Amino acid sequence: MNAPAPTGRLVPAADGQDLVFARTLPGSLEDSWASITEPERTARWIGAWEGEGAVGATIRLRLGFEEESPWADVRITECDRPRRLRVLSIDEAGAWDVSMELTPAGERTELRFTMHAVDATTIGDVGPGWEWYLDQLIASMSDAPLPPFEDYYPAQREYFAALAR
Repeated sequence: MNAPAPTGRLVPAADGQDLVFARTLPGSLEDSWASITEPERTARWIGAWEGEGAVGATIRLRLGFEEESPWADVRITECDRPRRLRVLSIDEAGAWDVSMELTPAGERTELRFTMHAVDATTIGDVGPGWEWYLDQLIASMSDAPLPPFEDYYPAQREYFAALAR
């Protein structure tokens, strides 16, 4: 199989640069919202979570597709159901501020995924991971096989590193 083409782009923002990805999800707005918020659905593409899913609350996300399936604390900073979710994850790797915006598009849903204030020195490693997770989201919603990480990394690393230069 050919490596998937990277789609992420850097966009200037008030606090630096944002790394932005767009995907067309195969489900309705409600189905897409469930896929990014319900623990049994998130477990299929990024990991299951536990805790109170409310603005200001911190949930624990088990990264089900990472080596040793580590837990991460994730604070919900914004939630406008079923259109926008923003979370802040803080762990030994640093802080990750991400948002997901959903827009209906007929029987499908447009997703704009943003990693806010991305660290340019890590984008070559981070970008391929988000491409992979987002394609896993689509596969999980389509009951398709999950794509192998090796198709994304290191194949897309240079593309993302070049964005930061």
